[in-house]
Amino acid sequence: MKIIIIGGGIVGLATANQILDSYPDTNLTLIEKEDHICTHQSGHNSGVLHAGLYYRPGSRKAKYAVSGLKKMVAFCESHNIPFDLCGKLVIATNLEEKNTLLRLHERGIANGLRGLRLIAKTELADIEPNVAGIAGIHVPEEGIIDYPAVCRKLKDLIISKGGIFVFKSKVTSIVPINNGWLVGTDNGDFFSDRVVTCAGLYSDKMVSITGFKAVSKIIPFRGEYYKLKKESEYLVKNLIYPVPDTKYPFLGVHFTRLIGGGIEAGPNAVLAFAREGYTIKDINVAEMYDYLSYKGFWRFIINNPKLIGYELYRSLSRSEFCRSLQKLVPKIQESDLQEGGAGVRAQSMSDQGYLVEDFEFFEKPGLIHLINAPSPAATAAFSIADELVYKLKITF
Repeated sequence: MKIIIIGGGIVGLATANQILDSYPDTNLTLIEKEDHICTHQSGHNSGVLHAGLYYRPGSRKAKYAVSGLKKMVAFCESHNIPFDLCGKLVIATNLEEKNTLLRLHERGIANGLRGLRLIAKTELADIEPNVAGIAGIHVPEEGIIDYPAVCRKLKDLIISKGGIFVFKSKVTSIVPINNGWLVGTDNGDFFSDRVVTCAGLYSDKMVSITGFKAVSKIIPFRGEYYKLKKESEYLVKNLIYPVPDTKYPFLGVHFTRLIGGGIEAGPNAVLAFAREGYTIKDINVAEMYDYLSYKGFWRFIINNPKLIGYELYRSLSRSEFCRSLQKLVPKIQESDLQEGGAGVRAQSMSDQGYLVEDFEFFEKPGLIHLINAPSPAATAAFSIADELVYKLKITF
């Protein structure tokens, strides 16, 4: 049996490794358009282990985050990969946020989070001495991790089990042939009995080139980070998050202690001008036209003009970005911030203009696409891989 995985991010790697564990005689090839693994979402996030607080009970995100966190921790323990379940504090700064906080607490309990507890205003400083707020939730299972190190170990394991990597190969076609699939790339063609695509920012394009219509379109949202200067890192101990607006799958700018040292502040969620648009200067006219000509995008704009406008303003204004951070830690000043990195979130949007909240799959016989897999996909990678392998098993 020949199987091709398209995409060398953490989910594609976890899926390839799981296939080789489940079917060791498989002839497996992983195709990646870049010259190395973990190039985009998997290598540009803040390295957080998400425990599953925010997600609708019963959703894939909720189930996969909770089970995936356990699997990810077990993998790291087995292979000596750095991680730290340091805990997270979610802060409410007004009564409306406090009401949302209480609903999040109920969600967390429904999702099976352990040790979750509401924190009164008087107790907040015991966990994070410099925060401001009227209430909080402490999430002890939340943590930080080195996701690129996880990806490198998965690559080593895949190779040790006979898997083959093909880099610098952009997939241009996936055509049914002889009860299988012919995967065309700009570096040659590859035949496979089964194909699984985990293409992240181009996941909807993988559906299109197989001749089907994706049920949603990927819209790229750039997340920009600042870092605290070394002398200001004392202001944050671990992870500090705001209460998110539950209408959107974005968590708001927050503080994250990094596994390799340092404190990151962000990300925002500003519309990117390219699928790999890591700066405001990265512009791809064809990719912009792709979403500008999409009716779902304009419905989203019409329904959310303040969100789009504010995120762009905050992207351009360091002082506004700082004010967002000061809601959580009032002592933060602009002078405490220095430029950080950026990532691009591959966010699915429906024809109706809604941001797709849950992980999303598209299946045909012998072909499985993972379309929507933003955060917490890195945390949930092993559980998503289990689902993909299960779906693949059905088609054997």
